[in-house]
Amino acid sequence: MTHNAIRASLTHCKTIAVVGLSPKPYRDSFRVAQYMQAHGFRIIPINPNAPEVLGERAYASLTEAAAYERIDMVNCFRNSEDIPPLAAEAIAIGAKSLWLQIGVIHEAAAKQATEAGLNVIQDKCLMVEHRQLR
Repeated sequence: MTHNAIRASLTHCKTIAVVGLSPKPYRDSFRVAQYMQAHGFRIIPINPNAPEVLGERAYASLTEAAAYERIDMVNCFRNSEDIPPLAAEAIAIGAKSLWLQIGVIHEAAAKQATEAGLNVIQDKCLMVEHRQLR
């Protein structure tokens, strides 16, 4: 199932909200988002402490971003315990996919998002999976 969710997410999700996207080029979130942007994906930064990242306006929350942008995927660079409200927001804004980066796992939030119809990927790097699928 995970392989199918990965393929579907990377095929059908063209706008990615990156929760925890740092403006610092040495951070994993920046490198992954920059890679995805270079491969044709639209990046929507979610960072209340940065006005802009990678040339895109940053938003304080998914809900705020969704008022201005259509978000297909929510990619989370946050601690596992921060995921439940983010999963709920991803559901509320109508995202198609919830992607939790390496080391980020929350089974209850993943179950809630899956039951709401989202593709859920946990503990995987978006950039690595995109490279392998190409």
